[in-house]
Amino acid sequence: MTTIGFHASHEQVHPTRLLDAVIRAEQAGFTAAMCSDHLAPWSERQGHSAFAWSWLGAALQSTSLPFGIVNAPGQRYHPAIIAQAIATLSAMYPGRFWAALGSGENSNEHVTGGGWPAKSNREQRLLECVAVIRSLLAGEEVTHHGLVTVDRARVWTLPDVAPTLLGAAVTDTTSGWVAGWADGLITVNQPADDLKRVLAAYREAGGTGTTALQIHVSWAPTEAEALHIAHDQWRSNVFGPPISWDLDSPEAFDAASEFVPPEAVRDSVFVSSDLGAHAAYLRECAELGFDQLYIHHVGQEQSRFIDAYGEHVLPRLETP
Repeated sequence: MTTIGFHASHEQVHPTRLLDAVIRAEQAGFTAAMCSDHLAPWSERQGHSAFAWSWLGAALQSTSLPFGIVNAPGQRYHPAIIAQAIATLSAMYPGRFWAALGSGENSNEHVTGGGWPAKSNREQRLLECVAVIRSLLAGEEVTHHGLVTVDRARVWTLPDVAPTLLGAAVTDTTSGWVAGWADGLITVNQPADDLKRVLAAYREAGGTGTTALQIHVSWAPTEAEALHIAHDQWRSNVFGPPISWDLDSPEAFDAASEFVPPEAVRDSVFVSSDLGAHAAYLRECAELGFDQLYIHHVGQEQSRFIDAYGEHVLPRLETP
């Protein structure tokens, strides 16, 4: 059966409230969780962006859920630091932590002052970071000189079993590429035909690991409110690559999305007041072949959504 997880959006919710939300999500019947890892939100209206790695320790301790994170090593984060963070959480909570690695977005990475590399350089840097992280998680001492520099690094506290490292991909080209180095794949909701191509490219390139899909939804008791929530909070996220990679601040995303009409948000967010429609949509996503679905309600108030899903959506996904 497909795992139905809860996505914790640090860009939108204060970390204390987000911890309360993930505890509530487990009580409601979600069986896994993941979170974002940003320095900046996508919009000034979202208004938050707490440090995910500190929060993860609290979340893992406060629940029994497995957790994942999508991280971009190589610029804002040195890969040795990420390897140590992954190792510590995996050692403390065996079998409950995974990390997805990607090439990042300018809005988070430019703060180091190193400029924003071309995509080909970002991908090469990511490959170097993955190799460094895997070697460190294997207990090796690592020295590396390339697009990242590592000098005699070693991670001393290691998990008994190395955690899963997924590859983050939006396009079929990237999903085929990550099949060569990742233990699995994570992507984000798109039209069904695009998702089919992303999955097919990963499998055809030899990818055999877990596949996960992050799904943006907006629910409220009325259609008008559900659409208002989506438009207010997520219209800055209707842009695909390379715009989403290259804009460098919440202010730039807000300027770019100033004239996005409400209905256009439906291309990126499943918007409906009908919980039966939510269940049917998630079942369709699972039937595409994904092993795990992570549901992100794009509103800042999470409790009402969690309770509604727990009562009316999750039970419908438990039956064939």
